[in-house]
This record gives sequence, structure tokens and C-alpha cells, in this order.
Amino acid sequence: MLTSLKRGVLSGAVGGALAGAFGYLLAEPVMDQAVALEAARQRAAGEHTVDTFSRSTQHVGFLFATLAVGLAFGVLYGVVHGLLHKDGADPWGRALRLAGGGFFALALVPFIRYPSNPPGVGDPATIDSRSHLWTVTLVIGLVGAVLAGLVARGLLERGVRACLRQLAVAGVLLGTVGLTFVLPPNTDEIAVPVGLVWQFRLLSLTTLALLWAGLGVTFGLLGERAAATVSSDPRELSAL
Repeated sequence: MLTSLKRGVLSGAVGGALAGAFGYLLAEPVMDQAVALEAARQRAAGEHTVDTFSRSTQHVGFLFATLAVGLAFGVLYGVVHGLLHKDGADPWGRALRLAGGGFFALALVPFIRYPSNPPGVGDPATIDSRSHLWTVTLVIGLVGAVLAGLVARGLLERGVRACLRQLAVAGVLLGTVGLTFVLPPNTDEIAVPVGLVWQFRLLSLTTLALLWAGLGVTFGLLGERAAATVSSDPRELSAL
């Protein structure tokens, strides 16, 4: 467990740094455009607001926040991986599958139903209800990811062919996404140009995808390196 946790922290740092660099270079400029449009709207409406932090300070804060999120996910990932996989078999495949499950549950499912919006989009009066609905999608995504994993493991133990296992898992994942559409839609007006909104949304999703990809790939490579080291010299097991 301790080894898995260490790998998770390192992998989370790599994923967070990768996502932070991408977001800083590509997503934050789009955020700047949205902030400028919102500020212009407020001036036209005669509203006066004072920013607690400048945009340059917020840019730096974004980098630290992304790294912190990566580390937090890395710790969670390491714990879950250590609990699920104790024999060290197939480190690469297991690492990628777990990272894919995390991305699906914590990023993709909420995005499909309630995609993120830039500043200026959304009624402040509905923020509580929107937050609650978004949290529900997280729970649905997590339950769906766990169920997909259980289905895959159960079918594998029964000797079901790989293609049928994959179809069954795909069915569970699609059903999970479909279940979120039972929830009410977000009807808040979008006053920001639609092109800017979707640019922000896709960049935000890509940032999260890079975080989970960096985490999973790094964890898998560390596991492969450890397995190769043990195979070549079992006496080095204690040093991993």
C-alpha cells in the first residue's frame, strides 16, 4: 500500500503539472476573454465590483490549484489501486483502466450532463441547485464506474470472451450516462458567445483528460519499471 501511495503522489504531481501547463497556456486565455466580456457587461449595467485578486495572480493560483488537485487525485488513486491490486500483475493495463474509470466518473459524466461554463454564464440564484445536480452526476458516475469494473471482473472469472466483456462494460457505461439525463436540464441563459462557451468547455475537459492521462501513464510506467527490476533482481524488491 505504501508503495502504491508513493507512486500515486508522484503520478498525481505529473498529471497535475501537465494539466496545469496546458490550462495555463490554452484555457486561461479563453477565461480572460470571458472575464473581459463579463466586466464589460457589468459596466454597461452600472454594476461595480472589485476583484479580490488580479488575473495575473489568478493565473498563478490556477497552476498551484491544478497541481494540488493532481496530488489529491494521486493519493486517492494510489489508495484505490493498492486496495484493488495487491499482486503486481499487469501494472500497465491496470493503471490505465483505473485512470480511465476515474476520468469517466469524475470528469466525463458530469461534463456530458452539465458542462462547465466560463464567467458570465449562469444565474447566481441557481448556483446551489446546479451544484447539487452536478454532485449527483458525480455519484452516478462513480457508481457506474464501479459497476462496470465489477461486471468486467465477474465476466472474466466466468471465462467470457473479451469482446463480450467489453460490450457489457460499454453497455454499463452508456447506461450510466443515460441515467444522468433523468436529472433536470440547466435552463440558465447563456449571454456569452456560444463559440467562446464551447471553446472553454472543451479546453476544460481536455485539461482534466490530461490530468488523468498523466496520472495513469506515469503510474503504469512506474509499475512496469518496478516489475522489470524485480524480474531481473528479486533482491531489489525491498528498495521499490
